[in-house]
Amino acid sequence: MAKAGHKSCMNSSIDHHPARLRRSVLCVPADNARALVKIATLACDAVIYDLEDAVSVDNKVAARQTLADHLKRERRSDIEVIVRINDLKTPFGEKDLAFALTLSPDAILLPKVESPQDIQAVVDFLSENDAPDSVRLWAMIETPRGVLNAAAIAETGRTRGGRLDCFVPGLNDLRKETGVPALPGRTYLIAWLMQILLAARSCGLDIIDAVFNDFRDVSGFEAECAQGRDMGFDGKMLIHPAQIGPANGAFGVADAALADARSIIDAFALPENADKAVINLNGQMVERLHLDQALRLAAKADAINTKGKTP
Repeated sequence: MAKAGHKSCMNSSIDHHPARLRRSVLCVPADNARALVKIATLACDAVIYDLEDAVSVDNKVAARQTLADHLKRERRSDIEVIVRINDLKTPFGEKDLAFALTLSPDAILLPKVESPQDIQAVVDFLSENDAPDSVRLWAMIETPRGVLNAAAIAETGRTRGGRLDCFVPGLNDLRKETGVPALPGRTYLIAWLMQILLAARSCGLDIIDAVFNDFRDVSGFEAECAQGRDMGFDGKMLIHPAQIGPANGAFGVADAALADARSIIDAFALPENADKAVINLNGQMVERLHLDQALRLAAKADAINTKGKTP
């Protein structure tokens, strides 16, 4: 759901808190009734109901009705609902946007965002149609211009009335437009990924890593999840249910990391440390910023534990 309030870009990176778990974000074609039914049994944190790339031109109108019927029958409270619409420059985009609003989604995912104006146009539409503030925006950054303008795009989410919550790099489109091959390790794409991530973090946005295309390559997927986690992503966009478990594991909280976080929280809670900016903990210098990190990690662990208990 939405982050509380709006934060300035200058300070938001200090107190960034994920609104909810976004370890595993499964993309499902909105016209695939069989795949939609399976969502009821999956352990993903969020679902992107895709009206764009995963749906053929001939089936785009029918896909809206299929999705509406599905969400009317079954909508899980523990899964974030995101609807990816078609580009507003296409014949389907504006109708997709109006339709998505009728579903009361948690967020609408905009493809091929290239400028702040792309975000503002949708913000204006949502405002004019009395959309609640709980309807957020996610942005696909998947063109060279989008990468170059990522910082300016991110800033639109923290202006008054801004709704932007999350970036998702689209590497398949970016590879197509630049000619960079799909090499293991994403060697020539890392710089762009980090540029998008830095822009997101500068304005307190979440950021989800791009899809891994070969869902049968388990070891390759696990390696890319580990890479994305170490780069600082909140989770990964998925194309197959088999990828959910590894993504949840990679972007979860390790026992050792949680134990360290708890020790930092406990140490700063001691009366003698109440006013200290820096403490000595087991021979390590620990600052208040480490406490902030520890509190976020503990909150994430609690959220994972709560989700695991959800029927």
